[in-house]
Amino acid sequence: MHETPQPSRRILLKSAVATTAALAAGSAASSALAADSTASPALAAGSGASPALAAQPAAAPGGFPDYRYVKTLLTPGQLKYNPTGEIIFPCIRGTKDRLSAPLGRYYLYYAPHDAPGGICLAYGDHIEGPFTEYPRNPIVSNTWQPHYSVSHVSSPHVMWNESAKEMWLYFHGENTTTRLARSKDGINFTYDKVVLTTAMLPAGTTETSYARVFPYELPAKKAHYVMLFMLNNKTNHRDIHWGWSADGRNWTFDQTALVKHTDVSAVNIGGPHLLTRNGSAFVVYNKDKASGGDLMITEVGKDFTLRRHLGRFYDSGNGAPDNGRSAAPSFGTEGGVPYMVYEAGERLKGSIAVARG
Repeated sequence: MHETPQPSRRILLKSAVATTAALAAGSAASSALAADSTASPALAAGSGASPALAAQPAAAPGGFPDYRYVKTLLTPGQLKYNPTGEIIFPCIRGTKDRLSAPLGRYYLYYAPHDAPGGICLAYGDHIEGPFTEYPRNPIVSNTWQPHYSVSHVSSPHVMWNESAKEMWLYFHGENTTTRLARSKDGINFTYDKVVLTTAMLPAGTTETSYARVFPYELPAKKAHYVMLFMLNNKTNHRDIHWGWSADGRNWTFDQTALVKHTDVSAVNIGGPHLLTRNGSAFVVYNKDKASGGDLMITEVGKDFTLRRHLGRFYDSGNGAPDNGRSAAPSFGTEGGVPYMVYEAGERLKGSIAVARG
């Protein structure tokens, strides 16, 4: 597949706070990020720090790398399983030292959104690809008797559960319900339970979806996991909410938003991902295209009580493949080099792309 690289793009910071944080971080911040890589639950297994990475100046808020588009990994037209002509919500996971006889060193989960959706898998040996479509997609469909029969399933987020030695898949279907399934090989999943519904949030909630779950210690709440997700209500403005859990199965949810759309002058925000650095936690999330289409970052602090909106994390370019919108980031490392796999392009009209830090 022929790729047309985007021009290099420098992330512009939208606040003095963000500018100060990034400049003060410098190369020491990049070095700390490499050393801190295991603290980010999304990072792929078996990666070491790179001396070259430490020498690169940090450019994004909070001292994170300045990610630059590299290539497109998957487009709907190249896929055998392509019921709707669209794909969303990538999740990249390393398999080394986790799975027995995996198909590749990295598993890339994704899905169509519109009915019937379907949780899909591609595999490869490098985060920059190439990735091969699993021939028997979808690995989870919109009907799973006797557990559910819904119009669609989508937004796969897979977490490596170290204590269980399993891949735990969180996915939505309908938009009101997030479910959990578990697997020893990352391909064949066993249904577990419903973990999130609109009934668990304030009255008037209409959607609770696009959840990602991360190992994270919150001693005051006796929690070992946190969940980030998108919530919509009767105002039809989407915000980021969160919850915590001792076991990843049974959850308590904050009834107020973690990040509001009004905090960053957006109509809708979604696709949240957790990053950690220097003992603090950060949430990266996307704006709707009409509000700028960029990835934003908010520092929430070690205990999630801080609300420091740091500005633009990744500037979605106007050219292909972003076309003014970047969304649903998933992060990983290979050989000490940080990567971000994300939705590139207008919603339900885009592709899965990768950027390098």
